[in-house]
Amino acid sequence: MEQELEIIRDQQKELWNKFSPGWKKWDELMMDFLKPMGDEIVRVLNLKSNDIVLDIASGTGEPGLTIASRLGTGKVILTDLAEDMLEIAAENAAKRNITNIETQACDVSNLPFADNSFDAISCRFGFMFFPDMQVAAKEMARVLKPGGRVAAAVWNIPEKNFWISATMGVINKNMEIPALPPGAPGMFRCAKTGVMSDLFMEAGLTDISEVEIAGKMNCRTADVYWNIMNDVAAPVVAALSKADETTRAKIKAEVYDSLKEKYPDGNVVIDSSAIVIYADKE
Repeated sequence: MEQELEIIRDQQKELWNKFSPGWKKWDELMMDFLKPMGDEIVRVLNLKSNDIVLDIASGTGEPGLTIASRLGTGKVILTDLAEDMLEIAAENAAKRNITNIETQACDVSNLPFADNSFDAISCRFGFMFFPDMQVAAKEMARVLKPGGRVAAAVWNIPEKNFWISATMGVINKNMEIPALPPGAPGMFRCAKTGVMSDLFMEAGLTDISEVEIAGKMNCRTADVYWNIMNDVAAPVVAALSKADETTRAKIKAEVYDSLKEKYPDGNVVIDSSAIVIYADKE
């Protein structure tokens, strides 16, 4: 791996470990928010009870734990760059009495598994952050068995994801945030039509399909929304850490105003949109 990509990887590992307490704190709400995308991944994988499944960028465990709960003699290997996230995933598995899982901290660009090891691969909201997405796709294809399927979810365009643009839009209006270099890891890196299908095609996968899936972030109140953004949303936290107290207060007030305008009854339930893309290995 090039040195620049290694630096990005190491920064991300540090970042996700740092944010793991926030994800643990809001796990129930966030997993409810992301459930429709996980459910679609599970549906399109069309799993058999004895399948061996690899879940990449598992975070606090989903959709890998749901997959494991539906298998019989099969099992799921949960992987993530951040060990602290996988600790939470293991705790969540124990709470749900799910025993047919293993956790392994590893880099998607260098998966520690033999060729043709897995019947299926799931990856929910990981691709956008991989330093080299093409290497990641090729590694997935390498460890997937012939006849196996990979399914991944990525965020759709910002205009369809008010849950993050509500805050980032206000931040960008009030602060000079440097634009990400083209192709740099970021939330909407895979939103453009054709990005994911090209990656999968280049990796040698076939029968590529994609579907748009809607979700809802059920915050109920503006306070809950603001607290979530400050606990789990890395770009928000990174930007606000550079703001002085006055600017931060102004941003918060404007975010609350925009939520009040959009949800005048005070019930903050925010729409989201993702793309689930899946492909087979011949």
